[in-house]
Formats: sequence, C-alpha cells, structure tokens
Amino acid sequence: MQSICVFCGSNAGNSPIYAEAARALARAIASRGVRIVYGGGNVGLMGVIAEAVLAAGAQVTGVIPHALHEREVGHRGLADLRVVNSMHERKALMAELADAFIALPGGLGTFEEMFEMLTWVQLGIHRKPCGILNVAGFYDNMIAFLDHAVATGFLKPEHRGILVIEREPQALLERLAAHQLPVVKAWIKRDQT
Repeated sequence: MQSICVFCGSNAGNSPIYAEAARALARAIASRGVRIVYGGGNVGLMGVIAEAVLAAGAQVTGVIPHALHEREVGHRGLADLRVVNSMHERKALMAELADAFIALPGGLGTFEEMFEMLTWVQLGIHRKPCGILNVAGFYDNMIAFLDHAVATGFLKPEHRGILVIEREPQALLERLAAHQLPVVKAWIKRDQT
C-alpha cells in the first residue's frame, strides 16, 4: 500500500480519546512510509490527523470541494491540497488516489464515504481493502447492525467479510495489508474504450 484514505469526522467528538486515536493512526501509517489521503479539512478529526501526519514528516493529500474550502475549512498548511467542484468529485478522487480505506469515528459523511467504498468492492468497481478503527467501541452498534443484516438475509456473509475491524492502528494496518477480498462478479461493466 502506497496510500491510505482516512475518512473521519469534521468534529472531534466529546472525548479526547478520538483525537488520540487519530494521532496514533497517523503515526502508524507514517511509520510505514505510506501517504494519507483525507478530506482536506482543518477542523475536527480531519485537522487532527493532518497535523499528526505533517508532524511525523509524512505525505498527506487533502481533497476538498470549493464550497468547503472557501468557508475556510480547508487546511492551508498542506503542500498537496486538491480543490474540486463537488462532493462526488472529492470521493472519486480520494478513491483513485488510495490503495485502502480506513474510517475513524465520524458522522454521516464518514459513514456514507466508507459504505460507498464497501459497495464498490461488492460491485467489483475496485478491490481495495476497507477497515474501521473501532475507537472505544464507537462502531459497535453499526457492526451489530451489519451482522443483523447478514442474519436477516439482506447482506451476504462474504460481503460482510469485506470490512476489517480492529481497535488498534497497527493491528488494523497489518490486517488490511494481508486482507483477501472476496471475488465478486462485476455488476457494472466498465467502458472498454
């Protein structure tokens, strides 16, 4: 893996444990010489992870839509900040730049971004590993819900198996590097031209 996309909150949460986990993940990724791609913000966990990567001397690429950048949410200290036209372009570019995806705690945007990447694996659009750093059990209820979706026949077990979940950054990175994604039938035909 040359680069990992980290999805995370534009808020920091109500406990310092979330920021500490973001810093620990940033250090763990940086120690492997891997670039971080993230949403380009300077607020919440996004700002925390960017600052931690920069402090570790590693590369970080931010991707942010014009509207958010203009509201002074964009991180001004990045050597590689890419400003795009829309949220759709943001996600597409982040997906293109990354070899794997990790979700830290966050809100609706974080959930939506990670679920889209999981869906893309399911549909055969990409074969990049996806993981969650389950800080202080933040994702426990979501994990239980995914297991419920399997039990009720709405999610195949092999598709549930796409998502790697760990509580410690090093363990998550090791599992993502070794993760064998299920072979899935490509549901979407790509342009052959």
